[in-house]
Amino acid sequence: MLFLSVVAVLSVSVLKYYIGRFLLYLAVCYQLLLVVTNVVFGFVSNLAEFFRKPLLSTLDWTIIYHHLPYLERFIGFKMELTITQPDDWHLHLRDGSLLEAVLPHSAKHFGRAIVMPNLKPPVTTTSAAVTYRESILKAIPMDSNFTPLMTLYLTDLTTPDEIKHAKKSGVVYGVKLYPAGATTNSQDGVTDLFGNCFSVLKEMAEQNLPLLVHGEVTNSKVDIFDREKVFIETILEPLVQRLPQLKVVMEHITTADAVKFVESCKEGYVAATVTPQHLLLNRNALFQGGLQPHNYCLPVLKREIHRQAIVSAVTSGSKRFFLGTDSAPHDRRKKECSCGCAGIYNSPVALSLYAKVFEEAGALDKLEAFTSFNGPDFYGLPRNKSKIKLRKAPWKVPYYLSFPFGDIVPMFAGETLQWEALPCSLT
Repeated sequence: MLFLSVVAVLSVSVLKYYIGRFLLYLAVCYQLLLVVTNVVFGFVSNLAEFFRKPLLSTLDWTIIYHHLPYLERFIGFKMELTITQPDDWHLHLRDGSLLEAVLPHSAKHFGRAIVMPNLKPPVTTTSAAVTYRESILKAIPMDSNFTPLMTLYLTDLTTPDEIKHAKKSGVVYGVKLYPAGATTNSQDGVTDLFGNCFSVLKEMAEQNLPLLVHGEVTNSKVDIFDREKVFIETILEPLVQRLPQLKVVMEHITTADAVKFVESCKEGYVAATVTPQHLLLNRNALFQGGLQPHNYCLPVLKREIHRQAIVSAVTSGSKRFFLGTDSAPHDRRKKECSCGCAGIYNSPVALSLYAKVFEEAGALDKLEAFTSFNGPDFYGLPRNKSKIKLRKAPWKVPYYLSFPFGDIVPMFAGETLQWEALPCSLT
């Protein structure tokens, strides 16, 4: 009797195994049949279109990879996405030797970038923006199509006439609001937005020139983890009520409060940039294994609940959110010291990390809109024509990048990433 019982159990187990394998292979055949059917149908219906476009769209590959991950292990399938070349809608390039060192990392992958104006001295006038732009253009690698989009640094002394001049120049695409003392080189920023700058804001709305906001209050009595929330309540909500026609970009959002605010506003008038660090890290990353200066940025990393809210918003397909790395290079010695600078240098790894976020959320089909469509659509600019490839191929991030002036430590230094962004192919 015992023998028969053992035989019965083994028979059921073997049967389950083969039935499972049969169903698995049946699923593979079904998915491949769908792909072949789509290809054949496209060929028959439009021969010219068949030769012009890739055989499989990004969505096709995403579906196959999401449901059949074992293909990579069993038949050597390698995931590869082709997307429209992205833009970086929030980038720090610095100046001088630092500019020359870091610009190639952004120019390798991105078509355009909104360049932040917080230099020393800050870029407060259109003539200064034109001069800064010329220095950037001189540092762009010969094989790159990178285009810098300049910004002005808003101060208590900025005039409406300067806004008219900036718009007329054709090189200035936004005005950056730094509350005085909020972040790196913000000491010349605004002390009273409504009292000192309201006429300027009205002119910006008239000229359709967006206000790019570092959204934190600087009152020392407000907890640093609450400064974005308080800024929304005391500055941004009153601002959009008083000037609903003003375009506003809430830069590098960090909280569920910011997500809720952006989603509550009229689409096309208020949007937000999102960084890799605020999608992947929470405030624990500042302290795990000791103080981690290379994970310190402003706005500071927040609780896990906020990170999850931002990931959900970004991967939902909403047009209100788009790529802005806030890549901020500093010499390693200025980060690893008794009073380290705020800023994470992520340009070399940004696209790899965004792909990681969207893959983990099962939303690779929405990656292209976030990286390449939502930003230019908001700014009223054409989408890029060039393409870029993202390949599922593990690679190790360097521990540091060496230059004549010193070293820069990139985000996720020494770690292995699963996605690799290939250089843009110009078309």
